[in-house]
Amino acid sequence: MARRCGLSQTAVSRIWRAFALQPHRTETFKLSKDPLFIEKVRDIVGLYLNLPDKVDEKTQIQALDRSQPILPLRPGHPEHRTHDYTRHGTTTLFAAFNTKTGKVISAFHLRQRAREFRKFLTTIDARVPAHLDVHLILDNSSTHKTPAIHRWLAHHPRVHLHFTPTGASWINLVERWFAALTEKQLRRGVHRSTRELALAICRYVDTTNAHPKPFVWTKTADEILASVARFCQRISNSGH
Repeated sequence: MARRCGLSQTAVSRIWRAFALQPHRTETFKLSKDPLFIEKVRDIVGLYLNLPDKVDEKTQIQALDRSQPILPLRPGHPEHRTHDYTRHGTTTLFAAFNTKTGKVISAFHLRQRAREFRKFLTTIDARVPAHLDVHLILDNSSTHKTPAIHRWLAHHPRVHLHFTPTGASWINLVERWFAALTEKQLRRGVHRSTRELALAICRYVDTTNAHPKPFVWTKTADEILASVARFCQRISNSGH
């Protein structure tokens, strides 16, 4: 770049620093096209500020065994691991994250269908004290909206479903717990069967429930919508 511009490398670096330019970095983004985006954001953030439960699935978790053993961290050398895996099947984790307490209700199923989701709703209903209403924040999966689920809800009026905007799963706090599960338990793990994978996840759930730490939502709906509006304006001004 310096040669093409007829400048020295030092001059280019000085210009980048002066204007806070970082051409080596890129970020991805996705804007929700949900026509009810504003209404859903206000609904869900209002629930966060009143501490309901959240529920979601982490589907198709793979039991992975690395093709070579992990070489552990040593002085002057980072941990080394192969990029390829041997796959030993998949499982689906259903998890409900209690925002107030930080505890998790979980269950494993081989598939992600309305039938399995209904079973998990029954598990939540049995675990939550009968005098409480249950507000569940979910993504827009079709398994959450089938006639069978509607019938179940009709017989369990204390359970209320709230759906995140399309393409905006970031607003569901349970996703933060899934991220922690992946980072702290799964990413470096070796699982030679779905049973080993489930046991590893169960250990993390047990640790979570033994020392629960609730996440705290801080931004209001107005702050989020204003931030989205500023970003959209920036994208528009940049010519995209």
